[in-house]
Amino acid sequence: MRGDEGAASTVPEAPSSGPSGHLLPAGEKREKTWRRSALQSLLLFLALLFAPLPAFAVDPGERLADPKLEQRARDLSANLRCMVCQNQSIDDSNAELARDLRLLVRERIVAGDSDEQVINYVVSRYGEFVLLKPRFSAKTLILWGAPAFLFGLGLVVAFAYVRRRDRPETRQLTDEEEARLGKLLDE
Repeated sequence: MRGDEGAASTVPEAPSSGPSGHLLPAGEKREKTWRRSALQSLLLFLALLFAPLPAFAVDPGERLADPKLEQRARDLSANLRCMVCQNQSIDDSNAELARDLRLLVRERIVAGDSDEQVINYVVSRYGEFVLLKPRFSAKTLILWGAPAFLFGLGLVVAFAYVRRRDRPETRQLTDEEEARLGKLLDE
């Protein structure tokens, strides 16, 4: 009887092949699997961390009791720009100024103002910039007309470029060429 028969026998794990086809020991296989799992977990964490989450900026205390008036207030505040956040509506912004504007809109609605009156009041206090979709007026003519003008200008430039490129190059005849041409025409 040999001396190692009483010891617990351990069966070595079979080696597996790596990406290049070479056989890897079992420990390296576990480490690669662990690394891959850790990397996947990290990527999932980062994706969830940076995923856009809906903003719940309107506090329950700001809401109006009447659902119809509340819906009007939400519709109006969705079209008003937060002056702090710039490209966010006051409905989506958590800024203190946006909260004040949301309360102002609700106060004006409760006071009986129409949607147009509420908008006009806010614009009179903060200017046209507060509107996410500016009105068409003499002041905003450039804003509304510039895209069409620039598109038309681009078409004219492209058309002129293509016409000039397709036109054969012309040059003046030399005196010798003119004399020869005159001789040919006289015959």
